[in-house]
Amino acid sequence: MGTLKPYLISEDARSQAEFYIQSLGGEVVSVLTHEEATGVQNELKDKVMHMCIAVAGENNIFMADAVEPPTQGSGISLSIAYNTEAEAREAFEKLAAGGNVKFPFEFQPFGIFYGELTDKFGVSWMLTSEPQAGQS
Repeated sequence: MGTLKPYLISEDARSQAEFYIQSLGGEVVSVLTHEEATGVQNELKDKVMHMCIAVAGENNIFMADAVEPPTQGSGISLSIAYNTEAEAREAFEKLAAGGNVKFPFEFQPFGIFYGELTDKFGVSWMLTSEPQAGQS
């Protein structure tokens, strides 16, 4: 069996990672620059070649600075299912800052809380939570 690990190519991986850590909770697990990895001494030397961040618990997202301009809107969304509505709502509101809300975070007819947005970096997110007992 394999493990799915989202990998985001960014114009500024360090800033984007910090935004996700502030929005979702978490930490930088590791960062490797082009200089550290290959010893290059050119304009790429300080750019992130590989970064791992842990967000919303133990969910890893890998990131790198783009060597060429990245293309946004790839048709992929990252989805996080939270244990409580409050956790999901807080993360949703933070991720939405400077972005575009497609579907507000609300209780849905299909029985869960759901919201969808594109963050200020052009990444699509779907956040969900199950209702608690007596909630709907």
